[in-house]
Amino acid sequence: QVQLKESGGGLVQTGGSLRLSCAASGRTFSNYAMGWFRQAPGKEREFVATISRKGAITDYADSVKGRFTISREDAKNTVYLQMNSLKPEDTAVYYCAAVLRGGTAVYEYEYPYWGQGTQVTVSS
Repeated sequence: QVQLKESGGGLVQTGGSLRLSCAASGRTFSNYAMGWFRQAPGKEREFVATISRKGAITDYADSVKGRFTISREDAKNTVYLQMNSLKPEDTAVYYCAAVLRGGTAVYEYEYPYWGQGTQVTVSS
């Protein structure tokens, strides 16, 4: 089992950058594929990015491709989401998630472990 805690959210202007972190408990973090999802007010939670075990494979939602980068640092039990060129439509609560598997996962139902989320607000 793994517990997740996100940090790094905040208020930023359009075009700005933020880096989200997700710290995981447990000594087997490296065995988990990780994902980032987000939920905007009044909308369903949606996929943002995923990274495989060891970071060999990544995948992104079309809406963030080229602007966001997911990475992981297994020695620190941490996954990151670097967000550049932020837009007001990126405003949401961002969640990290974990699944015990090697490859990536893009669907919410695939992830049994979730953090509590961190708020990102992009002002216009």
